[in-house]
Amino acid sequence: MAEIVPFKGIRYNSSMIKDLNQVITPPYDVIKENAQKTYYEKNPYNIIRLEYGLKYADDDEKNNVYSRAKSEFNNWLEQEILIQDEQPSFYLYEADFTVHEQRVTRRGFFSCVKVEDFQKKVILPHEQTMSKPKEDRLNLLRACEANFSPIFGLYPDKNHGLENIFDNLKEGPKINFKDDDGNEHRLWIINDGRTIEMIQEILKDKQIFIADGHHRYETALTYSKEMEQAGKHDYDYVLMGLVNLYNPGLMVLPTHRLVKNLEGFNYEEFLYKLSSDFNISGMLLPPENKKEAMDKFLSTLEQSGIDNHSFGLYGGEGSLYLLTLKDEKAMEKINLNYSQDWKGLDVSVLQILIFEKHLHILNDQRERETHLSYERDELAALEMVDSGSYQMAFLLNPTKVDELTAVAGGGERMPQKSTFFYPKLGTGLVMNKLPVM
Repeated sequence: MAEIVPFKGIRYNSSMIKDLNQVITPPYDVIKENAQKTYYEKNPYNIIRLEYGLKYADDDEKNNVYSRAKSEFNNWLEQEILIQDEQPSFYLYEADFTVHEQRVTRRGFFSCVKVEDFQKKVILPHEQTMSKPKEDRLNLLRACEANFSPIFGLYPDKNHGLENIFDNLKEGPKINFKDDDGNEHRLWIINDGRTIEMIQEILKDKQIFIADGHHRYETALTYSKEMEQAGKHDYDYVLMGLVNLYNPGLMVLPTHRLVKNLEGFNYEEFLYKLSSDFNISGMLLPPENKKEAMDKFLSTLEQSGIDNHSFGLYGGEGSLYLLTLKDEKAMEKINLNYSQDWKGLDVSVLQILIFEKHLHILNDQRERETHLSYERDELAALEMVDSGSYQMAFLLNPTKVDELTAVAGGGERMPQKSTFFYPKLGTGLVMNKLPVM
């Protein structure tokens, strides 16, 4: 099964960088343009300059976002802004965060994992990917030969075999800081040979499900094959943060859909067409207490979603609708080459019975993102509709972890952005320089 190995992690030098909150970012794919510039201004050694650099009008083949990342990376190593640990290690990582007004701790660890073709069913994807992000990540990997951002992986361990090992670590964390969202981060170095062997022994028969970072994983796989063809070895590993599927701190949040660029679109006509498949009930969001009303609606959506496929729909002017599928066997009546598990996902019902059937947003449009965008924050999604940037917003309940494992374990993939594991693993906590060995 999965081959998990320790690595000589690269980390920020604590004697040079006193506050890690100044240099750590979320993964590149959740950073919007205004936030990208904010990170640039926050600190000259912010990881954004390596992972997701700014592009300029006069960029060319020799001077571009990838060449600048390579130059910065090498300079930071030479200046010892970044330092590499001397011993191959695993890195225990804990994050304290708040979800639904509850404080939660999620525990996992960083390692390098050998990349494998998906057909081997050692590493299992659960979401579809798009070509443009993979091209970007491949160019960065070619230039820097390093993983700045870990892939988020999940391993099944109902017996919590690693917990005793982690609980017995005696030394305090090497990293301990709080970010702008109030999340607390702690990192320990595990370089004892016996402990490393125990961790590998527990995980030797485990599969790994990709929770987040599908594009980066496929990029790492492509790059490893390129290097193998060039006669270079030990490039077939990638940095991963691994968390137990049964960790109580594993939180999945929904990613909502925004619809745009539909020509000749008539909202009232669309609602009428939807009524053939969905029960529709509406409510108004009063502008004076929109947050409170939204929380109430999301609670209703959650309750409705226990026994039904349910969605929120917003088309502007404060009118929010609850859509509930009338016929729970509707997906069975369509000729779909998918399993029962796939057909039973909310995101699949939304894709087939709304986007494809009524809006004609097909695979090509989803791949090119000509008609769909994604947003985690509900109120932000509504504001983008009110601003005229989008025509509609669809609000979803979160995908369940057991739904993910059922679909991925069966060799299928969910529609894009089906899950949002919160919080994302930070970029720059620990990095990996290739080759590993």
